Amino acid sequence: MMNYLRNKFKVIIVTGVPGVGKTTVLSLIQEKAKKLNLKIKVINFGTFMLETAVKEKLVNNRDEMRHLSLRKQLELQQLAAKRIIEESLNELKEEEFLLIDTHAIVKTSSGYLPGLPRHVLDELKPDMIAVIEADANEIYNRQTKDASRNRSDFGTAKDIEKLMEYARSASFASAVHYASTVAIVVNKENKADEAAEQLIQYIQKL
Repeated sequence: MMNYLRNKFKVIIVTGVPGVGKTTVLSLIQEKAKKLNLKIKVINFGTFMLETAVKEKLVNNRDEMRHLSLRKQLELQQLAAKRIIEESLNELKEEEFLLIDTHAIVKTSSGYLPGLPRHVLDELKPDMIAVIEADANEIYNRQTKDASRNRSDFGTAKDIEKLMEYARSASFASAVHYASTVAIVVNKENKADEAAEQLIQYIQKL
């Protein structure tokens, strides 16, 4: 029965709105894991989706994926989740950790799309959903400085704050399906190391 509820390794889904600092926090976690002799594999969910979408000539970059039809995005989500688990089964053992960098909610042309719907959760079977949050004004400043991505449709700091509320609610809703714990981690400006330390402590207690 437990095999049905969980993968052999422990799965932690790390979510947060664009600009919240997930990449930085996850990078610091990898450094800390090495010192603690913990085996951690970090995967970006969007990268797996993007590779498939580009191969099918549906998009040219990551930001364009949000404007695909809903059904196509659902298909890409499921394919990505399957590939992530298949790849990780060859690399991770029991008591080792898979961290998946993704979004709990995605703003699309047709409304807000859940990043962790049931068909994705059925593949990933998360032990924990970690929600990285930060001050909305700090996120807005980070977004405006990031020239590598198109942030024009994320709007004001108030819009970002609203998106964070939606993301937190979506994370709790997704957690219900697999009795996943939900960890809220605040990534304060210039204190990403503290956020990483807090999250790795949560992970070790799973």
